[in-house]
Amino acid sequence: MPLASIPSPSTGVLHLGPLPLRAYAGFILLGVLVAVWIGERRWVARGGDKGFVADVAATGVPVGLVGARLYHVITSPTVYLHDPVRALEIWKGGLGIWGGVLGGALGAWLVLRKRGVSLLSFADAVAPALPAAQAIGRFGNYFNQELYGRATKLPWGLEIDAAHSPDGKAGIYQPTFLYESLWDVGVAGLVLWADRKWQLGKGRAFALYVAAYCVGRGWIEALRVDDANHFLGVRLNDYVSGVVFLAAATYLVLRRGSGPDPRQVPVGQAEVEGSDVSSQA
Repeated sequence: MPLASIPSPSTGVLHLGPLPLRAYAGFILLGVLVAVWIGERRWVARGGDKGFVADVAATGVPVGLVGARLYHVITSPTVYLHDPVRALEIWKGGLGIWGGVLGGALGAWLVLRKRGVSLLSFADAVAPALPAAQAIGRFGNYFNQELYGRATKLPWGLEIDAAHSPDGKAGIYQPTFLYESLWDVGVAGLVLWADRKWQLGKGRAFALYVAAYCVGRGWIEALRVDDANHFLGVRLNDYVSGVVFLAAATYLVLRRGSGPDPRQVPVGQAEVEGSDVSSQA
C-alpha cells in the first residue's frame, strides 16, 4: 500500500440543504454553467448579443447529452445487451465525449441556422469553454468511482472500494479522472493563449481544442481498465481519438495563415467585420 492516496467518497450524492443531488449530474451542470459564462464573455467581446450563448446551450446541451449517451452505449454494447433499461440510467455515468460534441454541435447548428450565425464563428468563441466544462464534469466520475486506471503504488493513487473495483477487492488505482481534468484545464489555457496571440478564426480555435484534447485522451485512455471494445488490442476510443486528431490537425494546417474570420458574429441584423477579439475570457 502507498504511504498516501486519494480517498474516494463514501457516497455519490451531494446535499444542497435538504435536497439530495447526484454528484455526477451536479458536476455536469456546474460545467455547463461555467462553459456558458466563458462562452458568453468571448461571444460578447466579438460583438455578439448578450444571452445568445445561453440560448444556444438550451438546445445544444440536451441534444449533446443524448449524443454522448448514444455514443457510450453504441461503443460499449455488451454492458447493456442483457439489460437494455440500464442504457437509460445516465446518472450512473457513461457519457462519450465525441457523441456529446457531435450532438451539441447539431443542436447548436439548429439554433445558429435559424438566427443566421456562422457555426465556425460560434465554435471558435466557445472553444476554450468546452474543455473547461469537461475538466469540471470529470469530478462526477470521481464520485461514481468509475473510469479509473490500472493499479498503482503512486502516492496520488485513487482508493476504489470493493463494490466498484474490477476484481471485487478494494485497491489503489490511477486517478485518470484527475489526469484528464488537469489536461482539459491545460487545453483551455492553450486555446485562450493561441487565440489571443493569433486571433484564430474560421474554426481554427475549435480545431486546436479538438486536436489538443485528443493528444491527452490518447495516453489517458491507455491507462484505463474499465470495460471497452478493443480492436487489435487497442481500445476503440483510442482509434476514434486518433482519427479525430488527424482531422483537426489537417484542418489547422489547411487553414494556417488565413487570418481572422472576416464575417464574425452579427449584432442583431448587422454584421461586425474583423471583430475576432479573443482577449476576453
